[in-house]
Amino acid sequence: MTEARKAAETQARILSEALPYMRRYHGETFVIKYGGHAMGEEHLADLFARDIALLKQVGVNPVIVHGGGPQISSMLKRLNVTSTFIDGLRVTDAAMVEVVEMVLAGTLNKQIAAAICKAGALAVGISGKDGGLVRARKLARTKRDPDSNIEKVLDLGFVGEPEFIDRRVLDALFTADIIPVIAPVGMGADGQTYNINADTVAGAVAAALKATRLLMLTDVAGVLDKDKQLLPELSLADVDRLVGEGTISGGMIPKVETCVQAVKGGVKGAVILDGRVEHAILLEIFTEHGVGTLIRP
Repeated sequence: MTEARKAAETQARILSEALPYMRRYHGETFVIKYGGHAMGEEHLADLFARDIALLKQVGVNPVIVHGGGPQISSMLKRLNVTSTFIDGLRVTDAAMVEVVEMVLAGTLNKQIAAAICKAGALAVGISGKDGGLVRARKLARTKRDPDSNIEKVLDLGFVGEPEFIDRRVLDALFTADIIPVIAPVGMGADGQTYNINADTVAGAVAAALKATRLLMLTDVAGVLDKDKQLLPELSLADVDRLVGEGTISGGMIPKVETCVQAVKGGVKGAVILDGRVEHAILLEIFTEHGVGTLIRP
């Protein structure tokens, strides 16, 4: 048997095995948080666009929420503006929020939508400000001073959090068979623009849509146990236990918390997976065991 014949048979077998999952998820909504190396590397970005186009073509309704921290930092450096961070969140003043919106809702947002269009699906880039999609409020954070043990309010400037998701603009895009690509910028009741963490926006959008899945593309394999082995599935009770004993710690805690809130908000399952793996989304959706950590009720 020739190598070409073997390759063709392998492709046919893969398609056959994926068919039950295509049927299961036909017409279902998947919210995908896109960021990290998956977005920063050209090869992975091209594969991501093709995979999203494929999802649409087999009947899945993908919604993309993207980040862009490294790209914002690069632009601020070019403008000779210094960034400061508190607990992983960029302190955003009035001048900086303009740069954030320019990068997220401008260059990046349109690049991602254009790549998906090039791959064969119809995508439109919007921000949380468009159509009143993401109504935001100023993020309130406190931190306990280790010396005085007094809690202090942290002022992060124009950093916000979702207060309400108005899904009407998304429903209009679904009706037109268009993939929404959302930049995580929102607007307050007073018209103020807020920079919002993309994970948080993705979780809020997924809950508002009662999505079948929230997929969080990260730069790690998923949630690991104490032996650094992947935990393929967790209940909400498992998450509480693992956080309590310190197995889930550091930067993984806010990602897991976003997944938990999404599931409590009506999402059927939230997955943390490695966006650096080629075709990670397809492997997660169309294979029996997936490749990340699934969190569900």
